[in-house]
Amino acid sequence: MTLVTAALAVLVGTGVLALVISRWPRAAAGAAASGTVLAALLGLAPTLDALRTGASATAIVPWALPTGAVQLGIDPLTAFFLLPLLVMGALCGVYGYFYMQPYWTRRSAGAPAFFFNVMLASMVLVLLARGAVILLVAWEMMTLTSYVLVAFEHGEAEVRRAGWVYLIAGHVGVAFLIGFFLVAGRHAGALGFAELEAARSQGSLGAAVFLLALVGFGVKAGIVPLHVWLPEAHAAAPSHVSALMSGVLIKLGLYGVLRALTFLTPAGWPGSLLLILGILGGLLGISLALYQRDLKRALAYSSIENVGVMLIGFGLGIWAARNGHSRIAALGFCGGLLHLWNHALMKGLMFLGAGSVLHGAGSKDLEELGGLLRRMPTTGSAMIVGAVGIAGLPPMNGFASEWLVYLGLLGAGIAIGPGSGLTFFFATAALATIGVLATLCFVRLIGIALLGQARSERASGAHESPFGMVLPLVLLTLGCVAMALLAIVLAPILGRVASQVLGTAVDIAPVASGLWGVAKIAVVIWVSVLAAAALLALRLRRHRAIDETWGCGYAAPTPRMQYTGRSFAEIMAEHLVPPMLRTRVTGRAPRALFAEPSRLSSDSTDPLTRSVYEPFLDKWAKRFARLRWLQQGSLHIYLLYILAAVTSVLAWTSLRQWWRSG
Repeated sequence: MTLVTAALAVLVGTGVLALVISRWPRAAAGAAASGTVLAALLGLAPTLDALRTGASATAIVPWALPTGAVQLGIDPLTAFFLLPLLVMGALCGVYGYFYMQPYWTRRSAGAPAFFFNVMLASMVLVLLARGAVILLVAWEMMTLTSYVLVAFEHGEAEVRRAGWVYLIAGHVGVAFLIGFFLVAGRHAGALGFAELEAARSQGSLGAAVFLLALVGFGVKAGIVPLHVWLPEAHAAAPSHVSALMSGVLIKLGLYGVLRALTFLTPAGWPGSLLLILGILGGLLGISLALYQRDLKRALAYSSIENVGVMLIGFGLGIWAARNGHSRIAALGFCGGLLHLWNHALMKGLMFLGAGSVLHGAGSKDLEELGGLLRRMPTTGSAMIVGAVGIAGLPPMNGFASEWLVYLGLLGAGIAIGPGSGLTFFFATAALATIGVLATLCFVRLIGIALLGQARSERASGAHESPFGMVLPLVLLTLGCVAMALLAIVLAPILGRVASQVLGTAVDIAPVASGLWGVAKIAVVIWVSVLAAAALLALRLRRHRAIDETWGCGYAAPTPRMQYTGRSFAEIMAEHLVPPMLRTRVTGRAPRALFAEPSRLSSDSTDPLTRSVYEPFLDKWAKRFARLRWLQQGSLHIYLLYILAAVTSVLAWTSLRQWWRSG
């Protein structure tokens, strides 16, 4: 614990130092980036020790306020989320040093570095907190600092909108979290996690506690239908911030949901609910990702899909554990946990790759990219590896974790038999559909952005990013490959974390067996690919000829003859996706004999935002606008309001005590 608290101090200290010396941008940004690396090195030892041994440690900091002492602790569940946070924090910190250099001439380098480090420290504190008060304080710090970073380029209207949406959504979630801790704390008689775990809410009280926690933490996790902030914020934030938010920050919402389960008496219905929400989130997220023009926005919707995959695994595991299917519980829950780590690597890689594309090509609009693999070979190769992984295809790590979930769903369908077992076969089909759509989505992203000809002058002049931005991509790529081959080593760790959350011992034998099969498949595929690449290189060296690419009969093909991002996914996005989820296209075609002005526009706003949230909020905004007469702008009137409120509360308290005493 000492090293972890030291890591917290390093993050905050270097962040403050960057703010103080912001006059010297290189030194300020360098100090903050060095702090993220040093904090990761300090925190890794106790984190790995907790994962390896399953031991827990607690530290108590005396505090004179009514909330009592500050309790911090680390256990396998905390360490499981802390490890990707430390690793991604260091990589994104180093990446951010180089990514933010173009802004140094017109913006302070100290402020974004300070807020990045404090955001990272608040995320660590959320995981270490062992009481409601300190967790809520850290949660609010995380929300506010990430909001500042999301709104970094606030000169653009879209960024300001994204910042407001994120801030509002974050505080809606906090309101539910306060309700969650108040209800659970009233039952337990205290707000410490140890007391909440000992009290174990059950029945209708347990249902209320879990639903409050699910909404409060689910907003941050991007669980459908609470996801609407996520594509806005991830597309607007600087790319290293997007990578950290998608790779780790949204996972803290899942951490909160899993931690809340340890406060409840074991029941099966939360698992069923999570399973349903996971299927809905997976299908919705990847369907909306299919037609996005903005590269980062498409990746954000993919994060919603992957959160859905994790929820499918967690929901299956919880349901199976409560119904006595230990093997299925192990496969489902461990598959969800492994996918959490895999997604941190894959989505961190993809968002940093998108930032490299934006840095080298000057755009993240798919219709302005193309041909980048030749101009940015390292970035392009890394993104291809990440895309294969995140689409759930072998031999990459995404396939390993999803394979465990598949095994669990199929096992549940077979174990239950006819009737109810069909539910899990339908869930298996839904997961397969998500995988097919994910493959199409990332074939589209890679094909349009990296292959073909450049669609704009900026893309034709693209260049590879500096070494400091490429190095994190290479390391994350190696991590993705290693996780596919060596995931079997993680089986004991997955079992410890699953046992802590489920409250029962988890047999890792089926998990290890499934991962061993995946590793063998990965080795065979990698050996085949490398052998084919070597033979192809040898053949090209001996017989090298240069021919024109077949141009479909055109003598001089142009970039305009290529597929656009929209046309590539038109069959799925415009015909097979439900009408409510499709992009809205409006236009005016020329009607007169001679050409007249015409227009065509498309609206890719989240369908829930435009069809549900915006009409609802607009309706209530108009109603509350009628109360504006209360805002007189006079200090005396506001003091009178305060006096009236205090008097009313005192009168109510006095009458209540008098009534009870009488």
